[in-house]
Amino acid sequence: MRAFLETTLISYDNINITFFVILKMAFLIIFTYILLRLLKKFFKFQSKKKNLEYGDIYSIYQIIKYILVTLVIIMLLDMLGVNTTILLTSSAALLVGVGLGLQNIFKDFLSGIVLLFGKVIRINDIVQVDNEIGKVLEINLRATKILTRDNTNLLIPNSKFVEENVINWTLDESNIRLKIEVGVAYGSDVELVKKLLLEAVKDHEEVLKQPAPFVRFYNFGNSSLDFQLFFWTEHIFGMENLKSDIRYKIDQSFRNHNITIPFPQLTLWMQNEKNT
Repeated sequence: MRAFLETTLISYDNINITFFVILKMAFLIIFTYILLRLLKKFFKFQSKKKNLEYGDIYSIYQIIKYILVTLVIIMLLDMLGVNTTILLTSSAALLVGVGLGLQNIFKDFLSGIVLLFGKVIRINDIVQVDNEIGKVLEINLRATKILTRDNTNLLIPNSKFVEENVINWTLDESNIRLKIEVGVAYGSDVELVKKLLLEAVKDHEEVLKQPAPFVRFYNFGNSSLDFQLFFWTEHIFGMENLKSDIRYKIDQSFRNHNITIPFPQLTLWMQNEKNT
């Protein structure tokens, strides 16, 4: 058996691969996989038991995972007989040569470290980037996966979260303020308009009672009297559906009370001058 395990399969320079080496490598890979699974379950259990933010626990797990995988790769190369010191030295020269072509990859990699350590975004946060709103599912070193409101998984390079303007709707508060703008025809009863707007959100189950909704009469427009309706909700992910529900109610309420939402109008004055 010993002779079988020490049978050389591949031999090249300092690399000598035997059945025993393959078994050791397989054991190390399987052991690492099981260890990572157990660590993930342990961190999930701790987050529930101690009521910790899952995003924080996930970040710690990801950092441990990347460090462990890096160490295992080095150990696997060492088992194969590869001189990792020489490999790293020669790789440094190679990286200098291809560095310009890998700038974006390095940028995303470093941005991923910033996200994991800096808590700019966390798992289950609702974010808006590139005019797309979604829930954060995973934060990896290369990209972050979010679930959009269309139920589509979207991979976004980490550098976008660091370099561009990103809205994190859940960073500080569990609720947000929404705004609906509407214009009514000149001559409308403005007090009635205010009342109807507030009634449109009064009984909706997703609209918070406190802070209380309010209406702002903010402009005399070119074709309309312009109002803004403000209200708060905890349902951040479905806020566009909520605003749609409110608009339906406003439109029906205005129809019932003969309040007109005017078309844009442009008045032209023409004057004919007689030649003298």
